This record gives sequence, C-alpha cells and structure tokens, in this order.
Amino acid sequence: MTTREIAEAFAALCKDGKHEEAGARFWSDDVVSIEAMDGPMARLEGRAAVKGKSDWWYANHEFHGGATHGPFVNGDAFALIFEMDVTAKQTGERTQMKEIGLYTVRDGKVVEERFFY
Repeated sequence: MTTREIAEAFAALCKDGKHEEAGARFWSDDVVSIEAMDGPMARLEGRAAVKGKSDWWYANHEFHGGATHGPFVNGDAFALIFEMDVTAKQTGERTQMKEIGLYTVRDGKVVEERFFY
C-alpha cells in the first residue's frame, strides 16, 4: 500500500470511531509514539507500550463525541486532525480539545506517531 492508501484507510477507521483498530492494523512492531508533554508517556516505543497508553487513555476518559479530519499526505507522512469532547474520570473535568496526529509510514506500517495539541 502507498502512504496515501494507508492514510485513507487509517483515517476511515478513525472517522468510524475505530482508533484502536487503526493502530492494530497499521502500527509497526517497533512503533514510536511521542506526546507533547513530559512524563512517563511522553515517548513510548513498541506496539505493546503504545497500545498500553491507548488503553490507559480510554480507561480514564469518558468520550462524548468528536471528529477526525484528513488525511493530509506529504511524502512518507500524513496528518489527521482530531476533535474530542471528553471528561477526565478522576476529576470530572469536561474538555473540548483538538490535536494533530502526524504519522510516518515505512514499509507499509506506521513507524512513528507524534501528537501536537
């Protein structure tokens, strides 16, 4: 698959609310995830670690709705814009947020995801 084909399939899954399926299908075994924050989840390496971060996020947030825009493709990378309306379960604080996910593709798999918010 080309980067554009991967980007379109990944985006379609996210638009259908299937973010976890997108990762399961397209992450490389040694995927790197980089968040725009400090702390233990700022940089994670490997499919299991990145899935663990995703599992933590879903376990700690109530999702009220959102949207995915894109993909925006450039060379071996693509970007998606995510809009989310979530409540943090620990604090009860409801937040509307936007973030950009930048994904780098190599050999048909996402090798890096980098988030901006």
